[in-house]
Amino acid sequence: MEDVLKDQVEQLVDYIMKNCLWQFHSRAWDREKQNEGILTKTMQILCDEPVEKENPADRCYWVDAVCLAESYQSRYPWLAAMDKAEIKLLMQAVKERMDYLTITGSLNEELTVPLY
Repeated sequence: MEDVLKDQVEQLVDYIMKNCLWQFHSRAWDREKQNEGILTKTMQILCDEPVEKENPADRCYWVDAVCLAESYQSRYPWLAAMDKAEIKLLMQAVKERMDYLTITGSLNEELTVPLY
């Protein structure tokens, strides 16, 4: 089961890394906010839950989340067989992996420049 989850996480992360420009913000705090915003909203869309769109940032994240959710649903048919709890677990693991790859594990020193 753990190997299956890891493989699914890597498939979803690989899609983001190859197709989503939003991962390239130049500041760590921007990347943290975007990962949280987009991936949480993607999870909500995949789970048919309400998505908050109250402010411009929420709407921006929502647009990216809609595109990501649609891409995931069309490319990964195994998502349709998952229940909401499994999707939430999967998307949390995707967020943790993205945070590592784009923030905490990144060798990009520009992410920590205080003048940004």
